[in-house]
Amino acid sequence: MNAPVLDNFWMPFTPNKVFKAKPKLLTSAKGMFYTDVDGREILDGASALWCVNAGHGRDKITQAIQKQAAEMDFAPTFNMAHPLAFEFAHELSKMLPYDLKRVFYTNSGSESADTALKIALAYQRVRGQGARTRLIGRERGYHGVGFGGISVGGIVRNRMYFGSLLTGVDHLPHTHGVEGNLFAKGQPEHGADLADTLERIVTLHDASTIAAVIVEPVAGSTGVLVPPKGYLQRLRAICDKHDILLIFDEVITGFGRLGTAFGADYFGVRPDIMCLAKGITNATVPMGAVAVSTRIYDTFMQTADTPIEFFHGYTYSGHPLACAAGLATLEVYREEDLFARAASMAPYWEEAIHSLRDAKHVIDIRNLGLVGGVELASRPGAATARAFEAFDRCFDKGLMIRVTGDIIALSPPLILEKTHIDRIVETLRAALAEVA
Repeated sequence: MNAPVLDNFWMPFTPNKVFKAKPKLLTSAKGMFYTDVDGREILDGASALWCVNAGHGRDKITQAIQKQAAEMDFAPTFNMAHPLAFEFAHELSKMLPYDLKRVFYTNSGSESADTALKIALAYQRVRGQGARTRLIGRERGYHGVGFGGISVGGIVRNRMYFGSLLTGVDHLPHTHGVEGNLFAKGQPEHGADLADTLERIVTLHDASTIAAVIVEPVAGSTGVLVPPKGYLQRLRAICDKHDILLIFDEVITGFGRLGTAFGADYFGVRPDIMCLAKGITNATVPMGAVAVSTRIYDTFMQTADTPIEFFHGYTYSGHPLACAAGLATLEVYREEDLFARAASMAPYWEEAIHSLRDAKHVIDIRNLGLVGGVELASRPGAATARAFEAFDRCFDKGLMIRVTGDIIALSPPLILEKTHIDRIVETLRAALAEVA
């Protein structure tokens, strides 16, 4: 393959000058592995971007996309539709927990988050609670890069360059760093009381002004922040007490990452709205969705004062190729029982990840299901974080990881074997030993 010209692509969330000095180019993928431009095998320890849950190059999904592309490449879903959009929504509804049985299609997790916020605001208005316009996010939360998502999100650099963003937004404290939780395996014991901050926010603004609270069941992109035992249950109870909607952003935790279909299943907590993406098509075709309770959907259908009940949508909502990919992906999950497989591998994963406790620079380790976060001591004033240096060295050694600040995030495809886990941990330990 001829080397590509690197000048024209402005890469997202990337130090572009650093990349061009030492490019990392992937050319193919199958199973647990990528192949890079030099023909080297790269073990995928991150499901690419938390999204290739069933592993790479799944024939069933590829064939479904090819078949649909040959039959019909595109059909709009404004005032008309195609059968696969309804079929996929129906099959997805069988997997969705509680009464989250109505599906609105998007094209990414960012679009899902913004759509969920708009549904929450519009729902309050159509049910006669139009003063409920305030949205509550959480520090160190990530809900994509739309203006709504970065407003309720809690990542400073995602917000600081873009003006005032949405007004009427407040934030819960994050749950990281509570005393006694260092190197906790699974859910930490301490910190459920941090959910009670929502009561303080209600007292400050009055419940009659608050539309919704949005949280990730496990905050992934800011370093695998696992909720303390009882935390999400307390959030649910407070939302119920004050008639506030609870939105779960399950873009990462959805489709088996925790060993259950969704984080709502794992924690036994019912959200009113759920954001989906990533594993919904095994990342083969961009797609997202928002699942809402029957109560919310029926309120729109019964009380809207115009023929169009919700003024929102995207050109590619319910794209035929994405729906074909989604249907095939659900089949793969079911046929191979991948969620149960993830649950069965989780104990081995937990012990392996925590074996890095004595590795160089490690100051904390967090895990749940098949996700892990390894936090490194910071290096103030350095040109790059230690975690980024570890990322670079891991890639050289044939392992792909994710980094955020000084935290290494791991989320391998659910098809992994114990030998893959061993290789991930051994490679990461070796890389950390070389980091300055």
